[in-house]
Parts: sequence; structure tokens; C-alpha cells
Amino acid sequence: MRTKTVNSLLVAATLTLSIFSPAGSNSAAAQEAAPAPAAIDTLAPVVNAKAETVDANPALWVVKDADTTVYLFGTIHVLKPGVSWFDGGLKTAFDQSDQLVLELPDGSDQKAQELFAKLAIDTSGKSLRQKLTENDRAIYDAAMKQLGLPEASFDPLDPWAAGLAMQILALTKAGFTPDAGADSILTSSAKAAKKPILGLETVQYQLGLFDKLPEAAQIRFLIEGAKDLEGGNKLIDQLVESWSAGEPEKLAALINEGLLGELLLADRLLTQRNANWAAWINKRMQKPGTIFIAVGAGHLSGTTSVPHLLTAYGLNAARVNH
Repeated sequence: MRTKTVNSLLVAATLTLSIFSPAGSNSAAAQEAAPAPAAIDTLAPVVNAKAETVDANPALWVVKDADTTVYLFGTIHVLKPGVSWFDGGLKTAFDQSDQLVLELPDGSDQKAQELFAKLAIDTSGKSLRQKLTENDRAIYDAAMKQLGLPEASFDPLDPWAAGLAMQILALTKAGFTPDAGADSILTSSAKAAKKPILGLETVQYQLGLFDKLPEAAQIRFLIEGAKDLEGGNKLIDQLVESWSAGEPEKLAALINEGLLGELLLADRLLTQRNANWAAWINKRMQKPGTIFIAVGAGHLSGTTSVPHLLTAYGLNAARVNH
């Protein structure tokens, strides 16, 4: 039985990798921000041009009043090629919308790389592996070996940054890519249709969620993600399966499992941001128009989700049959 306090691969796919997933960027974006490009470049995305197309029907919600319509769509920031979801009623809702709203504004990929490089480097003079206990170092070194990287590759980084870099590489090696992710497809489609693209957050804010964590929490995030990379990939596959089937309850259960015991991380990555976005939507409902909001799927399922928090404002997020 696999035990953990936090599964960092699940966090990456559903909550944080919007940092590295705008259209126009690619999976190399995160790689270029890391301090060991020669090693990381060997982990190019595994793309199967003949991948079988899998039909998906992810959940979509709508909030309406007399003159405003807000669609809420939960994305998977990184997917394997071949997942077909942007069609039917979901695409109709997107086409009818005047604006696309994402976690980050368009053009954030270069800013993400620059800020990651700035915030990720440790300035204490103590290397990453020196901060780890002997047992944690053994777990970390084994994960680095599994990824095909020298053990000291991420030594200049803060633990949170090493954890993000490790999970990005693990997802890439397993065949996931931001280019196939829902965010990139929506962004490209909005550009083609000349729809304005707005961001709910900034790169500085998203990276700051990790950079401001206590070092002990950062190390837990790193080590728990390193413990079972293959198990993490299996969990992501389950998450994508639930997302594809339009089953937010199952997805919420996976998110809860992935964040089990890590209340600080759950509060910062989910609860606080969901509350901010619910307040933003409530304010936006005062302005006429139709908008399409796409955020990580983990934010739209569970008892602290955006749809649930909207009820405090007297707003009802109804599931759309499509």
C-alpha cells in the first residue's frame, strides 16, 4: 500500500503547472529555468505521433444572472497527446464567450522562467542535499537516478524548486506535456478567435506560494514526491481518467488523497485561491457579458471548491450537460 503526505505530481498536474503551460511555451520552458540544462535536455517529451485518440468529456459549470454568463472549466495542465475533449457543448460554450480567463495571463512563460531562476536559487550557502537527513537524501538520490540526472543537479535550488523541477521532469518522462494540456489548447484557440485573455493571478504570486513555505514544508514536498515517482504517475493517470469521465467527486477524492496531512500546502494552493476566485467571480457578475474561466481541475471539486464557495454569494454553479 502506497503511503504519503503529499503527492507532488498530482499537485503539479492539477494545481501549479499553469506556471509552465501557456501556449507558445513548451515543456522545455521549465527545463530552461533549471540550473542543469545539459542533463535536463535529455528528457525531451515522449510524444507518440500515432497515439490512439481517447474521447474525454470533462465537467463544465455555468453561473448565470440576467445579463452575465460565466462558464467554469477545470483543466489538466499537462496531458498526454491524443486526449480529445475540446468539442461539443464545451467548445460551443467557449465559442460563445467574449473572453478567456486563466490562472495566469497570456505571455507569462518567459516571466515564469526568469522568476523561477531568481527565486529558486538558495542564497544561504548550504546546498540542497546538505539540508536533507541521511534517510531523505537516500530517497532523493534514488529519485534523481530514476530520472537519469546526477545527484547534485539541483543542489543550488531551494527544496520547493527542486520538487517542482523533479515533478515536471517526471511528468515529461512519462509522456505528459503542457503542449497537450487544456490550458495551451484554450489559449491557442482564444488567440485564433482574437478573444482577450485575462489572468486571475501573477507568476510572482504562484511561485511565491512555494517560495514562502517554511523550509521543513518544502523538504516534505520534495521528499514525498520523490518517494514514488511511478506511483505518482499512476495516480495522475487515475486523475485524468476521472477528469475525462466528468467525475469531479472522484477527482476531489484523489486530490484529497494527494494532499493528505499537508494542511498548509492545501490551504495555500486550494482554499485561499478558491476563495479569491469566488470573490472575483461574484464581482464579475455585476458586469454584462459571457466569459470562459479555465483553472486547474482541483479547484472545481470538493467542499472548498470554487463552485461550492460561490453559494456564499447567492450564486449557483450548475453542471452543463454536453
